[in-house]
Order: sequence, then structure tokens, then C-alpha cells
Amino acid sequence: MTGASSGIGYEIACLLAADGYDLILVARDRERLTLLGEALERAHGITARVLPVDLSDPASCDAIAVRLQQDAVRVDILVNNAGFGTYGFVAESDPAALMRLIQVNISALTHLTRLFLPGMIARGWGKILNVASTAAFQPGPLMAAYYASKAYVLSFSEAVANETCRTGVTVTALCPGPTQSEFQRRAGIEHTRLMRGRIMTAKNVALAGVVGMHQGKTLVVPGLRNQLLMFLVRFAPRSVVVRMVRSIQEARQPGA
Repeated sequence: MTGASSGIGYEIACLLAADGYDLILVARDRERLTLLGEALERAHGITARVLPVDLSDPASCDAIAVRLQQDAVRVDILVNNAGFGTYGFVAESDPAALMRLIQVNISALTHLTRLFLPGMIARGWGKILNVASTAAFQPGPLMAAYYASKAYVLSFSEAVANETCRTGVTVTALCPGPTQSEFQRRAGIEHTRLMRGRIMTAKNVALAGVVGMHQGKTLVVPGLRNQLLMFLVRFAPRSVVVRMVRSIQEARQPGA
């Protein structure tokens, strides 16, 4: 699983280890991965392989596949959780950061799915959990590339779920709303209106995703509030939705 060192990915790793699954933990932070892997091995008696890899490198996915093939490791469950966002106007953004976002959020997820899906189909069993977002359901001014990348993840997941419906393989898109994690700080959105009020914990989001994956669901939107918002977005005029998202994406005024 990718993006395992913190947040939702960390919690998914803990849940799968508790269920007795051996893990392959992928993220950039070797120290965090190693500590997590050792802790899960001690607590649950599983094997946790640590692969410190930067998925913004286009060669990283092939490197992962080669390493696992050399070690004769079979992947039955693939969790594509790695992803990040950037905040601000596209015209003022760092072009290199945008390209890294597309590589991690879209290209790596697609590449890893393509690499491991054929083996699952050949064995007649497998599960893929792709972490998208409620951002997938509408455009997102001030985080345009991030919202668009999650729309891709949702569309891709739903399409591949249909393609594999008679193979024994299921594909699940997890679409959480705002979640308590390091994502907000890294994306620079901790002071936006989006983060005002109660938001879900990474543990609760992870639990909803893992349960939905095991049930073979194609789409999982954790939280009644998020489910209601996604329902309303489907029927509201597109122009109204974009203006609404722009409003909640803007920074809070002092004291607001």
C-alpha cells in the first residue's frame, strides 16, 4: 500500500495488519515506515516489508514491481492511498509541483493498478482500494489540479470496477471529506473555511474504506454529512457548485 506513513494510509495499514495481512508499506519516509512496520509486526505477528520510494519519480512503480517479483511477493490487495494537494491559483502555482501532483495522484495510481491487476485476475481474486475524495464530485477553484486528480481517481476506479465485475476482483473508490491528518498542513489549507467545524478522523475514514473494500463496494463516502453533500451536488447547477467551492476554499478572515 502507498502513502502508509501517516493519516488515512497509516490507519488502513493498522487495520489490515490487525486482520492478519502481510504488508508492503510504500512511502518516502524510511524512518516512519520502518517504525510502523516493526510496530505492526510485533503487535500482530505479520510481515511488513518497507519500500521507501518517491512516487513522484516516474520510474518508481516499475521499481516496486521488479523488487516484489524478485522477492516472489504476490499482491492480493492494492491500496493506492498516496496523494497530495497544492493551494492557490493555477496561474501562480509552481509548475514542477503541479507535475508532481499529477504523477503521484494520477499516474502512479494508474501504473500500479495496471502492474498488479492482471495477476489478481489470473488468480480469480483480488481487491483494489483507491483513495479519492469528495473533491472528486465537483471542480475546486484554488485547488484545481487536486480536485481534478481525484475526479480522475473516481472515474478510473468505477470504470475498472465494471471491467473486472466477473473476475473475482473488486475495485473500491474511497471518497472522504475533510479528514484530520497532515494533509491540510502540507497542502496549506488548514486556515480555509473548508476546515471549519467537525471533521472525521483518519481512523474512522480508514475503517469505512476497509469495510467497504471487503464488502466489494465500488464507492464509499464516509459520513452522513458528506453523503448528503454529494447528493445535493448532483442536482445543483454547476456554476453554483463552483462558486460554493471557491467560497469554502478561501481563507478565513481573522476571528471568523
